[in-house]
Amino acid sequence: NYFLDIWDVNMLRRPDEVNTPQHSTHLYASDHLIVRRGQEFQLKVTFDRPYKPSDDQFAVEFVIGGSPQYSKGTYIPVSVAKDRQSPWAGRVVDSTDNVVTVGITPAPDCIVGKWRTYVAVVTPYGIRRTRRDESRDLYVLFNAWATGDSVFLDDADEREECVLNEVGVIYHGAYDDMSERPWNFGQFDYGVLDACLFIMDKAAMPITNRGDAIKVARKASAMLNSHDDDGVLVGNWSGDYTYGVAPTSWTGSTEILLNYSSSKTPVCYAQCWVYAAVFNTFLRCLGIPARVVTNFFSAHDNDGNLKTDVILDENGRIDKHRTKDSIWNYHCWNECYMSRPDLPQGFGGWQAVDATPQETSDGMYRCGPASVQAIKHGQICFPFDAPFLFAEVNSDVVFYSRNPRDGTLDPVKVNSSHVGRMVVTKVPGQDARRDITDQYKFPEGSPEERTVLEKAEEYGCHREKATPPEADVELDMPLMEVRVGDDFELKLEFNNTSDQARTVDVYVSGNVVYYTGVTRGVGRYRSTWPTSSEIVRSQDYMRKLVEQANLHFIATGKVKETGQIITSMRVVTLHTPKLSVEVSGLAKVSEEMMVTVEFTNPFKFNLEDVYVRVEGPGVMPPKYKHYSLITAGSSLTWTEGVTPRRAGPTKLMASLDCAALRQVYGQAQLTVKP
Repeated sequence: NYFLDIWDVNMLRRPDEVNTPQHSTHLYASDHLIVRRGQEFQLKVTFDRPYKPSDDQFAVEFVIGGSPQYSKGTYIPVSVAKDRQSPWAGRVVDSTDNVVTVGITPAPDCIVGKWRTYVAVVTPYGIRRTRRDESRDLYVLFNAWATGDSVFLDDADEREECVLNEVGVIYHGAYDDMSERPWNFGQFDYGVLDACLFIMDKAAMPITNRGDAIKVARKASAMLNSHDDDGVLVGNWSGDYTYGVAPTSWTGSTEILLNYSSSKTPVCYAQCWVYAAVFNTFLRCLGIPARVVTNFFSAHDNDGNLKTDVILDENGRIDKHRTKDSIWNYHCWNECYMSRPDLPQGFGGWQAVDATPQETSDGMYRCGPASVQAIKHGQICFPFDAPFLFAEVNSDVVFYSRNPRDGTLDPVKVNSSHVGRMVVTKVPGQDARRDITDQYKFPEGSPEERTVLEKAEEYGCHREKATPPEADVELDMPLMEVRVGDDFELKLEFNNTSDQARTVDVYVSGNVVYYTGVTRGVGRYRSTWPTSSEIVRSQDYMRKLVEQANLHFIATGKVKETGQIITSMRVVTLHTPKLSVEVSGLAKVSEEMMVTVEFTNPFKFNLEDVYVRVEGPGVMPPKYKHYSLITAGSSLTWTEGVTPRRAGPTKLMASLDCAALRQVYGQAQLTVKP
């Protein structure tokens, strides 16, 4: 028996062996080898005798998908012989006794997914090949560390954050009074990688497209919402979440993705930050650098012009029936990092993608990837969906007065700095926020900004040309800190810049606002200047509060002497009570410790049907508890024993959620000792 016989194939998949640490895949909870493309990994083949390069010929074969073909890049034979070229490079790293260590470098643009591994030996009687063995399956991911990969990211801190960090912060509220919620992306949790690959299977995405980051991101932006393709999440902005989990109740992505891949049906319910957070998990899990961004005062412009139209009646009051465009208090989307060989030089880098279903693109609810650089420069002709994203950060708010005689609309005030007021994301490596507005637009009123808006108009975005004269009375509503359940005073400040006396008739409309701009009225106030404050009573708004706990006031009025219109807008974020999360006992791998979640109901009313959720990557899987009643002034305490499964810094995060009170979060930082 002079030809080689294969005794064993060792994938070197243990965390302490060579591959995992080198490929930065040590955090994945998986029994399989996971590597990144464009970078060498090793495996060991044991033969029945020493390998002789001059006489023996063997190859390691990798196949993916149902009908592997060499020409399609789904069947890859890797030879270690110097004279044989393979699509993936192969070499003998070491040959000692009967064991050969083989180094294999997957092509930097190869298909991303789960590959099957075989070893084949050439014999006089044909090729002998190892049997199918699931333990030798290999996951190949995108590689932000490899210069040849389209997702290569040179900045080490950014790469660490946007690929390897599994806990994030998502910003919401108002730009000058921001709230934040912690989120467990959980991209390394057991089963999440398979769930992400399942999403591409469910979308029937051709295997051959799965090495292309642009196509993967675009396909996923459609697949993360359930519109038109039975995708991952069902959106719900109604306030009734009886048949699912309230969007505000989720604390992480793991539960959602595992639920989807096991039930194979869409998970209920999501709003924009849930879509963005789960999309972020998907991208990071597959190795595409990604982050969640929040845009404050995000225009949802439903007719493609670059303006949000607010229509006033002849007294200067908002005409609810005729005002159709909405401004979302904030909107979350994602940015992923990749080169754009399909666009001119300079438009690679961060790309905006959005999975929240707002408008269709090429017939499906999806959005992006759109080059952030192209959005900033008004080059909105480039794919994909740049005009919609451009409008989200650049629309003007135009107030029109309706002429009672013939119904025509005259622009009376243009506010060009309200929309896209601030775009933020998390700072790499710390729980602080970073203002990235300058990556989306030039400073308000700068010459560059005007050039960009003109450029956008060439591509069909229309804006209001009129510049109505500025009124000589300025109106402002100062910021205030308000807790849910408080009565508060709403102040109006007037500044008369003319040298004559002025009288102003002002209407303030107060609304409880979904962050999407949909409103439910809580009161209308009328005041004639100089009286300038109104008391807003909690009983007016508490019954109508929706999960976003925001009140939106728009003051509009007319200066009697000149007929000029003045306006001011203010979002009041109602601050919710805190949830306390404490850990006790030594945080050590494989040793039990205690987690305690505490909450006191500070209100004069009972909270009913309350859900409390808690989870922490590497420490505890998502768990929840239901309380049918927390009476006014009473407290709840929930203690759970947990056993950390890996060392290092991590976070526990918790949420409390019920119909009367949303957006209550708490967290605890801890470092687990090995």
